[in-house]
Amino acid sequence: YDECIRKYGNVNVWRMFTDLFDFLPLTAVIESRIFCLHGGLSPSIDTLDEIRSLVRVQEVPHDGPMCDLLWSDPDDRVGWGTSPRGAGFTFGSDISEKFNRKNGLTLISRAHQLVMEGYNWSHDQNLITIFSAPNYCYRCGNQAGIMELDEFMQPIFLKFDPAPRKQESNITR
Repeated sequence: YDECIRKYGNVNVWRMFTDLFDFLPLTAVIESRIFCLHGGLSPSIDTLDEIRSLVRVQEVPHDGPMCDLLWSDPDDRVGWGTSPRGAGFTFGSDISEKFNRKNGLTLISRAHQLVMEGYNWSHDQNLITIFSAPNYCYRCGNQAGIMELDEFMQPIFLKFDPAPRKQESNITR
């Protein structure tokens, strides 16, 4: 919000983006094998069909399965846990493995958490976190990561250092 005000001089761009986000898909599946989403899993969802049945065109609720898909995080502990973020849950490798097995998946690919090297495998390689914002908030010094898949569905990782920061231009309207 503050950045839009600073760059564009009013809230119109921020409003348009927040309205647009209500129409974007929550998840995607690549070749029936790789489950892609922003956050993580939900204790309310066991199958991809349950995700497909969610009514997407709405503002994200503060709790429930849609919120969980956006804000949950993997954890080193087993089972479900309370998220320190105040939204979503934490989930262990047992949860990732069970979800992948039940849905015929080989991988959960997610973002949502800063990883210094751009990507990080976890949960016995049932899950990968890919973070594509280099030098997050202009202060973290992290690399960005991108995962490509070759013709055999094998991941190839590209990592990027932050670009040198240029002075932001002030656009006034």
